[in-house]
Amino acid sequence: MYKKLSFSVLLLVLSNIVLKAETPKDSAWTTAGYAGLKLTQVSFTNWATGGDNAFAFDLQATYQADYKRNKHLWQNRIEFAFGLNKTKDQGTKKTSDKIYLNTNYGYEIYKNLYVSGFLNFQSQFARGYDYSVNRDVSVSQFMAPGYLMTGAGLTWTPVKYFTAVLSPVAWRGTFVLNDRLSQEGAYGVEPGKKLLSELGANLKLEGKYEFLKNMTVYSRLDLYSDYLRKPQNIDVNWEVQLNMVINKWFSTTLTTNLLYDDDVKITLSDGRQVKRVQFKELLGVGLQFNF
Repeated sequence: MYKKLSFSVLLLVLSNIVLKAETPKDSAWTTAGYAGLKLTQVSFTNWATGGDNAFAFDLQATYQADYKRNKHLWQNRIEFAFGLNKTKDQGTKKTSDKIYLNTNYGYEIYKNLYVSGFLNFQSQFARGYDYSVNRDVSVSQFMAPGYLMTGAGLTWTPVKYFTAVLSPVAWRGTFVLNDRLSQEGAYGVEPGKKLLSELGANLKLEGKYEFLKNMTVYSRLDLYSDYLRKPQNIDVNWEVQLNMVINKWFSTTLTTNLLYDDDVKITLSDGRQVKRVQFKELLGVGLQFNF
């Protein structure tokens, strides 16, 4: 299953590159993206100090396409990631898995200020497991959870490398389309329900800046407050991607993700479920194609 999913991710990346190559040039469009493959392999034979044979790979793809002409602004971003780690003793484990799609349209009402609306979708490709608790019972899969958000408000672009989107009216749906997880009330849904519907406000701060030659940092901070349930408990999703290009084909990427969701509980080793700040970090060196 994992092989089929990783192959599907690769097909999506290649399809995106082909479409990009076939799209006519238009000065109103600004596009940028990359697709990368990071590999790690270690093997031991009669190694006195011990070790475990291992193989790991991580696929990443990001594509940004922005349209700006006259009073119209249309920003689009796609992010895919999928990674596996396999060891002789512990088998195959998923190390990264992400689907992120976002589109935002704005109409200028004042210099660099737009009245706007956006649509955002996030999920993952494959089943995920909390290996510290139970490696046989999944805690996630495609659309469990899946997040769909839409809203209207203002977009501000004071400089070309920074965008702020304030949506005082934003609907967010959390989908848990897995019967067992739904019955358990995972990810904030009521037990037996498959959708948590929220109405609130969302603020997104997004920036991309080349601070040194071939070294680019991208940062995205999302803050969401639900008007109907505990508006003071703000959900936080902050992601930072550092991309360092070594040459035409090789690069190093460092990705961090800090997440707090008031509706999501973390299961501890003693079985207790508590709210916690979540943090993920991924460092990789390997092949990368920029387009």
